Order: sequence, then structure tokens, then C-alpha cells
Amino acid sequence: MTQTKPTTDRSRLLALVVLCAQTLMIVLDQTIVNVALPSIRDDLGFSQSGLAWVINAYGIAFGGLLLLTGRLGDLVGRRKVFLAGMLLFTAASLVCGLAWNAEVLVAARFLQGVGGATSSAVVLGMIVGLFPEPGARAKAIGAFSFVQAAGGSIGSVAGGLLTQAVSWHWIFLINLPIGIIAAGMSLRVLEDDRGIGLRNGADVFGAILVTAGLMLGVYTIVEVDGHGWGSAHTLGFGGAAVVLLIAFVVRQATARNPLLPLRIFASRILSGANVVLALLVAAMFGFQFLVVLYMRQVLAYSAEQTGFAMLPVALAIAVVSLGLSARATARFGERPVLLTGLALITAGVVVLARVPVDGHYVTDLLPGLLPMGIGFGLAMPALMALGMSDARPEDAGLASGLFNTTQQVGGAVGLSVLAVLAATRSDRLAASEPLPSALAAGFHLAFWIAAALVAAGGVGAVVFLRPRAGRSE
Repeated sequence: MTQTKPTTDRSRLLALVVLCAQTLMIVLDQTIVNVALPSIRDDLGFSQSGLAWVINAYGIAFGGLLLLTGRLGDLVGRRKVFLAGMLLFTAASLVCGLAWNAEVLVAARFLQGVGGATSSAVVLGMIVGLFPEPGARAKAIGAFSFVQAAGGSIGSVAGGLLTQAVSWHWIFLINLPIGIIAAGMSLRVLEDDRGIGLRNGADVFGAILVTAGLMLGVYTIVEVDGHGWGSAHTLGFGGAAVVLLIAFVVRQATARNPLLPLRIFASRILSGANVVLALLVAAMFGFQFLVVLYMRQVLAYSAEQTGFAMLPVALAIAVVSLGLSARATARFGERPVLLTGLALITAGVVVLARVPVDGHYVTDLLPGLLPMGIGFGLAMPALMALGMSDARPEDAGLASGLFNTTQQVGGAVGLSVLAVLAATRSDRLAASEPLPSALAAGFHLAFWIAAALVAAGGVGAVVFLRPRAGRSE
């Protein structure tokens, strides 16, 4: 892939700032909306079931298009795809902020998901291209990982403050100045690239299959809570998604110019990193959702108290991923740093799996949250650097989109599975125990399973992410 890279440290730093600003805006938008949902429901007249589509419309578009848009970045140029996604996301945010009824908001949220996927899918590939040196790349990926991980906590706090201080409209309108500035700066600091050309990967039928399969799969997952895992709805739509994705794989094996060259999976390191990532985010996405519910439903924290209670996690991730992670990786290598991070996360979740009904923040929650933040700050940059290190330059956008797809789908599956298991156990105990005790028991089960998933990720890292012969850690 032909690309002219910024040559000075200052220009590369500015480019990284732009890419991280976009990432922060997208991650914030995925969490900032949650706090404002009651106000949105009251103002626009959503039904309780319809309100879920404020979240689901975004998630379906975002998760379904990441793989396609990541490959498009390789074909037509990553800056073009990034800028197009930024502009669409910003325009859709304006429509969301001005939405006058429920239908308009849901449609605009879908467009936001399209724009978010289009811009996000190529970011990691662009960072790898900007920072080819291992040390500089580790620091850049550390900054990117921090923004991804900490944005959720920041979004929870910002959503509550904006909704209370002004109105829910501003959780969307705040994206306008950020998006416009970031898009303008991207034209100045992100050098244009020509891509390898559509003729080298313009598999239209394959694009339809994978987009439909992923969207249908994400739709099935987000609707599990309302229908159940064994329902005809879940099995029917889930089965259709699997059929479409199998058909896509068959198509890629036979197409002259495949959208997703299957050679990318020949890399044991890249494939293994995606397996480990799926297990890690399945545990972390579900855990973050459930620990917030524990604070709200069992400890009776307010939305603002809960948001601030999660801030130490974001701060720990910041300190580690922006400083310690790169130095540790340079000294010990990605794999030992990854394994250390996964061990800390597992230990933190085990601590929280034993939190009592009348738990105290400083003595019961914080000792579990801090190791998780430190571990995540170590694990994510190391895992991303490992996975991207084995991708060909012409496949960097595809590998980036694949990582993002794994993160979105793995997180959605983990959230659904852990939430259903927690609710099932709580419902079974509610008839014989006080509600707080029943709820806490459900959360404990989910936390133990989350710890097992992270531990399984550690086993996967040991098995799949062994360095090649002749390559040091």
C-alpha cells in the first residue's frame, strides 16, 4: 500500500492526537447515551422496548460494518475512509441532537454507527503505519488503548453531568465541535494514501454477505435479553447469521479478488491475538455493565456516584498504558506484559466475585477495581501490538477492522451471556432471599465466569502467542 507518512515527531504526534480524538468521541458516544435514556424516553415518547433501539441501532451498524470498512481503507486509502466516517458521524450527531421524534433519533443513531465504524476501522492500521519503530509504536498503541478503555468511564460521568446541567440533546451536539476540528486537522496532519485499488479486492457479493451476517449476528445478540437464548427468535436469526458468515468464508476461498483474503488467518499470532481479545472483552464488557448494576441496585449508588466510582479504573489505565506499558514492553516484550496484565485482571475480578451485599467502596470494591485497571492498561497495548505486528502492510486496515470487529462482537456476546446468567440466578433466589442478596448472588456468579474467561485468555496467550523461532520476546 502506497502511503506518505508524516516524517517529523511533531507531525506524527499531531496525527496520533487526531486519531485518538476520533476514538474518544466514538467510545464516549457508546456510553454517554446510557445515562440519558430516561430523559430521552420521556421527551420523545419511547416505549420501554423501543428505547433499547437507541442503543441497538448504533451497535448493529457499528459491529456489522467494521470488517468491510477496514478493508475499504486498504483498497481506497485509509485517510479517505477515516475522513468520510468522521463527517458522517458528525452530521448524524447533529440530527440526533435535533431529533423531534423517536423514529428520527433511531435512524440517526444507525447512521452514527455507520460513520463510527467507517472511521474507527482504520485507526489502528494508521497508527501502525505512522509508528513503525517498536518503541514508538508501543507508546502510540498505549495512548490508543487508554482512550478506548477509559472513554467508557468518562462517558458515564459526562452523560450525567450534561443531561442534568443542560439537556440530553447535548450528549450528541457536543460531538459537533470535536468532529469538525478533528476532521479539519486530519486533512492537515494525516498524509493521503492511494490504497491498493478496488480491483484488488472489490468483492461486492462477499461484502454483502459479511455485512448482512455481522449485522444479523449483532441484532440477535442484543435481542437475547428480550427473547432468551433458546427462543425461536434467537435460534432462527442466529442460525441465519451463521449461514451467511459461512457462505462468506466459502466465497472468500473461491473469489478471484476476495474482500477478506483468508491468508490473514495463516498468521498464528494475529489469529491467536483475536482469540485472546474475544475472551478478554467478553469478560470486561459484561463485568463493567454488571459492576455498575451492583453499585446501583445493591449499594444504591446514584448515577453520578457510580460514574465517579469507576474513575479510578480509568486513572489506573491512564497511568499504566500511557507510561509504564511501553517501558515494560521494551524491557520484557509484549507476551510477558500481556500475561502479567491478564493475571492482574483475573485477580481483580476474583476479589469482586466475593464482594458482600453491604460492601464498602474502599475496602471491598477498590481492591478489585485497581488491579483490573492496571492489568487492562498492561494487557491491551501489548495484545494489540502483538496482533498487528504480524499483519502485512497492505492488510493493516483489514487487521485493524478485524480487531475492532472481534472487540465489538466479543463484548456483545459476553455482556449478553453474563447478564442472562446473573439475572437467572437472581430470579431463582429472589423467592427465598431478600432482593439485595439475590441480586448479589447473581453478580457473584457472573464475576466468577468473567474471571474464568480472562484466565482462559491467558491460556490462549501461552498457547497461541509464542514467539517465532529466532524472534525475541
